[in-house]
Amino acid sequence: MGQKSIYLEKKCLDETFGNASKPSRPTLYFALFTASPSDSTDTGTEVSGGSYARAAVTNNSTNFPAAARGGSSPATKSNGIDIFFPTSTAGWGNIVAFGVYDAATSGNLLYWGAVSGAPFATVSGKRYKILNGNLSIQET
Repeated sequence: MGQKSIYLEKKCLDETFGNASKPSRPTLYFALFTASPSDSTDTGTEVSGGSYARAAVTNNSTNFPAAARGGSSPATKSNGIDIFFPTSTAGWGNIVAFGVYDAATSGNLLYWGAVSGAPFATVSGKRYKILNGNLSIQET
């Protein structure tokens, strides 16, 4: 289950209450972490080396269908496609969390969350992906 970053919480409040609007994000960048971000900080330990790069996904209604809400459940947004990372050329460590950024490198963390069944160990020669519908971001 994903959580909104401190950066995005501030941007949403500013937009709602009369300050600058949130910028459009035509592409979202998905990251993997070996140490998770937290509510008190937007930092974690992102994977590096071994041909790792964030997965770029066009931000549209096919790749991210309309948010759903059921009864008293919070609104949930999921991915409508598989999200692929590059093939690893070395182990990336034990993956415990994911992140969604507004840039391919650096940038602002928008959402983050724990990986189901975490941690999972990575090995060289594999192409990791987030399966269609397995990413879940909720507004609470």
